[in-house]
Amino acid sequence: MSLDAKKSLGQNFLKSEKAIRSMIESPDISHDDIVVEIGPGKGALTKPLLETGATVVAFELDKRMVEYLHETFGEYVMSGKLILVHQDVLEADISAYTSGQPYKVVANIPYYITNLIIRTFLSNGHQPTSMCLLIQKEVAERIVSRNGKESILSLSVQLYGIPRFIMKVDRRYFSPKPKVDSAVIIIDAINRDDIVDVDFENKFFEIIKTAFSQKRKKAIKNLSMLASKSTWENIFEACGIDRDVRAEDVTYTQWLEIVDKYR
Repeated sequence: MSLDAKKSLGQNFLKSEKAIRSMIESPDISHDDIVVEIGPGKGALTKPLLETGATVVAFELDKRMVEYLHETFGEYVMSGKLILVHQDVLEADISAYTSGQPYKVVANIPYYITNLIIRTFLSNGHQPTSMCLLIQKEVAERIVSRNGKESILSLSVQLYGIPRFIMKVDRRYFSPKPKVDSAVIIIDAINRDDIVDVDFENKFFEIIKTAFSQKRKKAIKNLSMLASKSTWENIFEACGIDRDVRAEDVTYTQWLEIVDKYR
């Protein structure tokens, strides 16, 4: 049976032991943990996760890989320490596989669904306590605002947790080799403490998406699609924010204030 990577599934198999080690150590995986792994492939990350003693729930869409993992890690499957799920993780009821217990996400995820996976887990009613992800380097840098500028993605992540850049992973450490470098990030201390209620959560996303709709324009100019310019000028003044600022230069904490006053 051929186990070559499938381009249609965005498969790039990780070969860096250093990166794998960082993905185990950064979220401090231990034998007490339940870990959700997305797209385990040939098990490069699955094996060291299992060696910590943690229970691993691995979601894999590729039937070839599911069969391979069953054969390779049969002992762990029999003991219940490895639960293999042949299903799209985005359609799964995570709480059913974790028995509603706290869990962590550790995964080398396909580039094309990075944002969707992050958003799905962070906004889930049964959130993970942390997410350690291997993703495209450019996206990782945007999430942690490495250039000092905010984005819809960075603000969305901060609403639920604390993102941190762990390490760069050069493209040569993958098979097949992708066109871009990757990076390991962790989103820690995941919670809903900054979310007053569902209305606040919805308003937060509505406001930041509108504010960033045309990046070259000032935030207030874009936000005038939601309410009058004077309304936003008053809100920005009350928050001590320059009315000429662009959305990328407004901090996460300031956006929380803006949303609170707009409601």
